[in-house]
Amino acid sequence: MNETLGVKIKQLRKNKKLTLKQISEKTGLSISFLSQLEHGKTSATLESLKKISEALGVNPSYFFSASEDNTFSNVIKNTIATPDLMKTNFFYRDLTGTMENPLFSPILITLNPGDNGGRNFAHKGQEFLYVLEGVLTVLINDEESILHPFDSIFLDSSFPHYWLNKTKNPIKFLCISATENPHA
Repeated sequence: MNETLGVKIKQLRKNKKLTLKQISEKTGLSISFLSQLEHGKTSATLESLKKISEALGVNPSYFFSASEDNTFSNVIKNTIATPDLMKTNFFYRDLTGTMENPLFSPILITLNPGDNGGRNFAHKGQEFLYVLEGVLTVLINDEESILHPFDSIFLDSSFPHYWLNKTKNPIKFLCISATENPHA
């Protein structure tokens, strides 16, 4: 997954004619980290992926899209299967499938036990989180909310926020996010 993620980041960065230095300045991430990520030598945290996504003008789910085909609808089966989960601290499953220019991005996220890294982060748009399994901790403006299965929260992403797993069990939740202007 790290190599594929890095390749997609590098391709998008080059397509937008941006340098590693420019991405570094926009994200606060080091040039060496970004280079290692693009070459599959390190992995991204949720925080770093969100920062890179915003700097490149895409939703984080862009990097996990399986296909470029366009369609009017789509069915995704076996959304819960996460064979590579234990290789990283988190697992993203983009549920937009082949829909072109979606107005919102539904993503299935699984966080491994103890994924506590990162800091609050703000970006454009809104997010809706719905917990399927486990106990998710959500920080918004340093205020902590604990979400159990079937709990949800709707938040303005422009306020500093972060999700983390303070438990010993994986957490599965849906994140449905939208930018202020999805076609900009």
